Amino acid sequence: MKKQTRIYIISVAVSLGAGILSALLTRGNMNIYEEVNTPPLSPPAFLFPVVWTVLYVLMGISAAMVLTTGTARLVKRKNALSVYGASLFFNFFWSIIFFSFRAFLFSFVWLVVLLALIILTIVKYFKINRTAAYLQIPYALWVTFAGYLNLGIFILNR
Repeated sequence: MKKQTRIYIISVAVSLGAGILSALLTRGNMNIYEEVNTPPLSPPAFLFPVVWTVLYVLMGISAAMVLTTGTARLVKRKNALSVYGASLFFNFFWSIIFFSFRAFLFSFVWLVVLLALIILTIVKYFKINRTAAYLQIPYALWVTFAGYLNLGIFILNR
């Protein structure tokens, strides 16, 4: 297998792995939509794992694209991937904070930081590989929508 193909597979596996592990750690608490008031436009619960799987794959592909873009300096690529890594960290723990601890206000603030990290990732990726940056846009949009849902749940369930 070519080195570049391996990088893509590992990158997608890391991204999906973070999502799967977070889901496993919160799976006993995912029934939140049956127990709380949700804001208008709340999608059905079955849609979340489908959307997140697609987003994690796109995140992994875009990270691999940045890593394998040889025209950009290694320091620049490492810096961009460090910001992406921080966003993956915040993404991982958001589910635990929201679903397991039900700390709705804190999880909203955490999500705002996550969104800022995603936007910074997009900016840094754009300077290295524009396609990689564009692949992060659905992630930013979904997290923005998740912020709306998170804040709505906080407000409706105080």
